Amino acid sequence: MHFVLHRAKKKFQAVIVKASDWAIFIGLVLIGGLGSSYYMVSSGSALTTRTVGPWKAWTHAGRSDADPYTRAHFSRSGTLNLTTEIAQTYLASRDSKGMRLHSSCVYQISGEQLDASWWSITVLDDRGLLISNPAQRYAFTSDTIAVSQDGSFTVTLARDARPGNWLPTAGAGGLRVSMTLLEGEAVIAGDSVAEAEEIVLPSIDQVTCR
Repeated sequence: MHFVLHRAKKKFQAVIVKASDWAIFIGLVLIGGLGSSYYMVSSGSALTTRTVGPWKAWTHAGRSDADPYTRAHFSRSGTLNLTTEIAQTYLASRDSKGMRLHSSCVYQISGEQLDASWWSITVLDDRGLLISNPAQRYAFTSDTIAVSQDGSFTVTLARDARPGNWLPTAGAGGLRVSMTLLEGEAVIAGDSVAEAEEIVLPSIDQVTCR
């Protein structure tokens, strides 16, 4: 009797161990799958986004043939984008050295004439909302920005008023910069790495921090 109970106990333990192994395996698969899906929806990949310096754009935003990750990304954010067949929106949450943008710092966005029929640069808070400010300054466009004689321009992001093209950041904390371009090479360029490397977009340089 004792021998039978001992064998039954060993078999039961073997079943428990096997079941535990399967539970761990299934758990890892689920965690890995959900984690990778979350990353693809939040940050995208080389298949769904184009990165140029500190700027990132979803290459199929607003298109009828957009992939599921692109659709999920904009459904979650609630953003309604123009189709990338005519417009492209680039976002930056870091400067050109990879540091997070923050309203405690002063930044200069410097570039030359962009290859687009119209473009805009807007500063947003970390939630993607416009930053309330007494000056009611939120964006510059190719029609309103002051440009140097050589065609270059500089936009300053700072809490306090600055000369020239200044966009106030108040006490917003984390920042994002949005740049939208209508038509032109930065919009119609294909998804290949070679074509993306040919696109020239403004740099974002930290000047000082408090």
